[in-house]
Amino acid sequence: MDSNEFFPPHEGVSLRELAAHLGAELLDSSAGDRIICSVAPLSRAGEGQLCYLRSRKDREELASCRASAILCDASLQSLIPDHIAVLRIATPHTAFAQAGALLHPIAMRPSPFTSHTGGIHPSAFVDPTARLEPGVEVEPMAVIGARAEIGTGTRIGAGAIVGSDVKIGRDCTIAGGASVIASLIGNGVIIHNGARIGQDGFGYAPGPAGMLKIVQIGRVIIQDNVEIGANTTIDRGTMDDTVIGEGTKIDNQVQIAHNVRIGRHCGIVSGVGIAGSTTIGNGVMIGGASGVNGHITIGDGAQIAAMSGVMSDLAPGARVGGVPARPLKDFFRDVAAAMARSDERAKRRGDRNE
Repeated sequence: MDSNEFFPPHEGVSLRELAAHLGAELLDSSAGDRIICSVAPLSRAGEGQLCYLRSRKDREELASCRASAILCDASLQSLIPDHIAVLRIATPHTAFAQAGALLHPIAMRPSPFTSHTGGIHPSAFVDPTARLEPGVEVEPMAVIGARAEIGTGTRIGAGAIVGSDVKIGRDCTIAGGASVIASLIGNGVIIHNGARIGQDGFGYAPGPAGMLKIVQIGRVIIQDNVEIGANTTIDRGTMDDTVIGEGTKIDNQVQIAHNVRIGRHCGIVSGVGIAGSTTIGNGVMIGGASGVNGHITIGDGAQIAAMSGVMSDLAPGARVGGVPARPLKDFFRDVAAAMARSDERAKRRGDRNE
């Protein structure tokens, strides 16, 4: 088994216990006493490790797999070598995520930078008017501003800044170097290293001597169980609020402008930029490096392909791609046509060079 000092293996869970935890069926009951300590990719998993098979396209990787067990659905179980125990479940990807959380709990949130555990580190500054419930941990050099309120089980990472009057719920993690100002944060929220929450939105009006700053006096409201990636920025509202809905997951280096409202259980991938006053529904997925215009509405369940430019409203359930974004079937047709034209031009150039 590979050694990993950053995320060491679990002390061990039997396959029988793991199957019960995941709601999976262990096909070979005689393998129930095998011990699983960690997860690993299919191609290099070894003894004591668990992996999963999602597609027949990955079956070549089974040749080098020495895992103690594999998660898969019924359609793929016949591909698994006899020496590997099968945990059969209809949703192997989801089950693998659940298994990873069980076997590597410390990897589920940003880790502390120091060996300090519990309470407030002597080098942290907590304003006397701030209110921290019992069980809050504040790491070295963190700053908690005046009248801030923080719930039990929350950890404020090294060098993080919690601004005046900010309210943070219970069981949150604000990782090292992050800053949270002018914000109300729910329970179970994870904010990764270097994220910037609640700073000015980008608002200016033309004046006789140049651009005049428009005051930004709104807030950021982040609902329960949101996760925000490293170096992501979420601007506070101009006069209304910027809102991130419950359960939404935001990747690294995303820019969310003032007054944006994002619904519940959305997925927003790295490099996305969302302009001001856009409303995004529930369950929307936005691919990496996409840009979303301001003052538009994205309907529930819409899917936006990577590197797209969304210029206008999208209906619920829309699936779009390209610049400007258009229905995927039209986008793929345009890409195929462009490739055909490119191939034809290359062929003509080749003929002239002969």
